Amino acid sequence: MPVYTWEGTLITGEKKKGELEAADERVVHILLRRQRIKPSKIRLKSKNIFADITIFKPRVNAKDVVIFTRQLATMINAGLPLVQGFDALAEQQENKTFKAMLQDIKAEVEGGSTFAEALKKYPKQFDTLYINMVAAGEISGTLDEVMRRLAAYMEKAQRLRRKVKGALTYPITVLGIAALVLSIILIFVIPVFQKLFAESGQALPLPTQMVISLSMFVKSYFIVIIAGCILLSFLFKKFHSTSKGRFLIDRSLLRLPIFGPLLKKVAVSKFTRTLGTLINSGVPIIDALNVAAGTAGNKIVEDAIYKVRTSISEGRTIAQPLREADIFPNMVVQMISIGETTGALDHMLNKIADFYDEEVDTAVDALTSMIEPLMIVFLGGTIGSIIIAMYLPIFKMASVVGGS
Repeated sequence: MPVYTWEGTLITGEKKKGELEAADERVVHILLRRQRIKPSKIRLKSKNIFADITIFKPRVNAKDVVIFTRQLATMINAGLPLVQGFDALAEQQENKTFKAMLQDIKAEVEGGSTFAEALKKYPKQFDTLYINMVAAGEISGTLDEVMRRLAAYMEKAQRLRRKVKGALTYPITVLGIAALVLSIILIFVIPVFQKLFAESGQALPLPTQMVISLSMFVKSYFIVIIAGCILLSFLFKKFHSTSKGRFLIDRSLLRLPIFGPLLKKVAVSKFTRTLGTLINSGVPIIDALNVAAGTAGNKIVEDAIYKVRTSISEGRTIAQPLREADIFPNMVVQMISIGETTGALDHMLNKIADFYDEEVDTAVDALTSMIEPLMIVFLGGTIGSIIIAMYLPIFKMASVVGGS
């Protein structure tokens, strides 16, 4: 929608100016009158040629959304109307993209939409879980409490995500550096030794011949290797985007000897935290399970949750289909069963999530401490083997010269 700049006067005589996103100038007049502002000047803002190019716009990250959620909860709890809360938060917002977004959400709410409906325009920033919780808060009249729970949930989810990413970043970075170093050695260093050995006329040991052959192959087909890696990455993503591909890959990941148990703990933590937060916020159990399945992050776990949803719609309990799915640990199933029996399912789910957050922390620390020496041994062994292979002919030539 176009953006209009305006200047006007409040009924107190105070002069104001600002910007509004609206369909046309008539809508701007209506919106200003609702705010008891008499407009004196309204102009269509000239459009920046880079306005529609997303790379020139600041991104709205999860931290921005968390801060907005917590601040809005405080304002609503203090008795400030929702629209005025948007005004205050948009005015202090330094991120121009997020500022425009908040102004648009405010305009939608002023136009008669609910807060949840207005958020649906921005699915990248406000996911299904966020929208469902806001809708439940609006219906129950506990929006401030729901927003506080939502902010706490997002902060814990961010912390879990950072922890897992941190564990995976180290080995990926080390392997990337190793690949770069090996490429430089094979393309630029080994050919120098090859020329030296060719001039000597000596027969080369098998390890040296293997390294030289590998160097010649990498040097001759370097562009093809890079293109092949890019193509394989593209095909992998394409395969993972299909339902069958995602199922096979996620099942394989859960079966990995070291990363599998960690990924299962992460999935259990995300599922229980999401479901517990949604139920506690008043979202119906069927809708809550539907949202929780989408945030599980693993197709196997997601399918198990959908089976639970179907089972509940048929009048069964949550614990029974979870036990049949053979994905969730027995302790989790038992605690959920107790929560259902006592009527404190949301509380029990959050207890499980807290426990598994600690389990993930412990597993990630153990994984990091184990990966570090393995990476050192791998790098040292690989580069050391190449160096030894290239020095074998030199040792042989030295022994021949010494013997003569």
